[in-house]
Amino acid sequence: MPPLGDTIPSISVPSQHTFVNNQKLSAHHDSHAQELDDLSSGGQRHRRDIGLEDITADQDTRRLLSADSSDEGDDPMGAKSRRPRSKEHQGSVSASGGQNGPGNGSMNNSLEYRRKNTSLESSTVTENLLARESFTLDDHVPNTPTLNNHGFFQLPLQDRKNFGLLVLLYFLQGVPMGLATGSVPFLLKPHMSYSALGVFSLASYPYSLKLLWSPVVDAVWSPKVGRRKSWIMPIQMLSGFGMLWLGANVKSMMDVAGADGGAGIWGFTGWWFFLVFMCATQDIAVDGWALTLLTPGNISYASTAQTVGLTAGQFMSYTVFLAFNSPDFANKWFRATPLPEGVMTLGGYLTFWGWAYIAVTIGLAVWKREEKTKNEDGIWDVYKVMWGVLKLKNIQTIIIIHLIAKIGFQANDAVTNLKLIDKGFSQEDLALTVLIDFPFEIGLGYYAGKWSTTYTPMRLWCWGFVGRLFAAVIAQITVVIFPATGVDTWYLLVVIAEHIFSTFTSTVMFVAVSAFHARIADPVIGGTYMTLLATVSNLGGTFPRFFVLKLVDAFTVASCSPPPSGYKLDPKLRGPLVTDAFSCALSAEKDRCIQGGGACNITTDGYYVMNVVCVLIGVITFWGYIKPAALRLQALPLRAWRISE
Repeated sequence: MPPLGDTIPSISVPSQHTFVNNQKLSAHHDSHAQELDDLSSGGQRHRRDIGLEDITADQDTRRLLSADSSDEGDDPMGAKSRRPRSKEHQGSVSASGGQNGPGNGSMNNSLEYRRKNTSLESSTVTENLLARESFTLDDHVPNTPTLNNHGFFQLPLQDRKNFGLLVLLYFLQGVPMGLATGSVPFLLKPHMSYSALGVFSLASYPYSLKLLWSPVVDAVWSPKVGRRKSWIMPIQMLSGFGMLWLGANVKSMMDVAGADGGAGIWGFTGWWFFLVFMCATQDIAVDGWALTLLTPGNISYASTAQTVGLTAGQFMSYTVFLAFNSPDFANKWFRATPLPEGVMTLGGYLTFWGWAYIAVTIGLAVWKREEKTKNEDGIWDVYKVMWGVLKLKNIQTIIIIHLIAKIGFQANDAVTNLKLIDKGFSQEDLALTVLIDFPFEIGLGYYAGKWSTTYTPMRLWCWGFVGRLFAAVIAQITVVIFPATGVDTWYLLVVIAEHIFSTFTSTVMFVAVSAFHARIADPVIGGTYMTLLATVSNLGGTFPRFFVLKLVDAFTVASCSPPPSGYKLDPKLRGPLVTDAFSCALSAEKDRCIQGGGACNITTDGYYVMNVVCVLIGVITFWGYIKPAALRLQALPLRAWRISE
């Protein structure tokens, strides 16, 4: 039997009333009550408390009540704890939720029910609801409702289809992002200093600055095409053609970028900046679409789709591409005759995905229909809304948290893998490490989404934060114990274990904070709200990277020792022969030292210095500010995240 509260919002029954089995109920509904979720643009349901006094119904009467209330349908709201409320009238039963007229039902002429199909105007219904004593936005930020806390295959078919679409769109974003933030820096590293790579890291900044133009994406669209498709389709077409052009020219561009120790890096960075800008703009539209593609009860799957899609795309461009781009990997597994190039080149990879972008865009235009909406707000209206969101003190607090939270593990994220390559860790071993890590990342991303419904998201995020600081310490130890004789099986296993643990903590933090963002965001301005939160989170991970890479070079002290007198330069070395000592802290000088027969001796490694500094900053800021502030934000009511009209 469904809870009585699913049908009757408020009941007071005098003890002298007795129900009989053959009592015939007439279900006339109160014209002044309305399902609250019909009015809530965000799909939030506000539950009413049900007061009961001395109800002495037998089981048959309960079944009769259930039958009479069946026209209400399946209400997903569960009844809350029933607290006694004051009696309204002795000798009467009332289902009034506020200002109700006389009862026109007939259960001792005193029982009234809600009318399902009200004829009241929206403004009148809203006024009545606001006048109710139980109407409030002061509920704590809710967990996913228990009824909707189920697995993927229990979702409605339409939600599963839309989930797949979101994964595909996020996957396409992950392909160029994986190249820009992963593979391309590795391909450039042998020819550039950390400072030059810091310049290339600027290419990822559009992802962290997309808030600046997100109101334009939210406010401008074609009603005929659809609010989100108006942006996604042209952006994907531009990205596709951009990758086709870059695929045809990337080899010569990399040669220019790596010349003179990275002097040509700015032009190369500009092209990748454009490609990432396209991905960032698409991400704004997809984030906003995710809030409406999935039903409100299953909105937590939006962060899961983002995690799975982006991770898979970056895995494809990072792990798979690096492995097949490696000549050693290709010669070992696929060729009888060794060749100087891998199976897959950067140009060929970009060309393939350029055509894939175009094909998916055509499919999206043909097969996916978006609900048409009218353009009611102008660009400046959306900017005003965004400014109103930024003025909320709680938003300002979470912005501060996001901007400082990732400093603690910035050196680990930006430099550890590059330092392993410097020490002799091969490209194919790194690809194998990430390959083994990938299923863990996908699986843990799914379970992290479920954990965020079991535990409060920000508490889970704090646990991930502590684990990620610990992972940064383990990463430094892993680099310190690099074998002088080269990589063997035991060390490869150590690197794999360290990588899995680091990725696990990072994934937990990402999924938890994404779930929190989805819960507090106002769906009315969903695209802008979600983009603001995602932007500051991304900015916290990108803006320190440029400075960390610069400081790694600045703190590194190394000198090149010339070979002994009488040394003859090996024909395999490019030369010229080193005759005097000089600093080889930068990659260009280190390469010149080695190619000239010298030995580059590192006295102070800037990576170790910066990793320790970053971890200390993380420890101090976490226990001094981040943790208490994050848990306080978790406990706030929903109205604390809404703009006052």
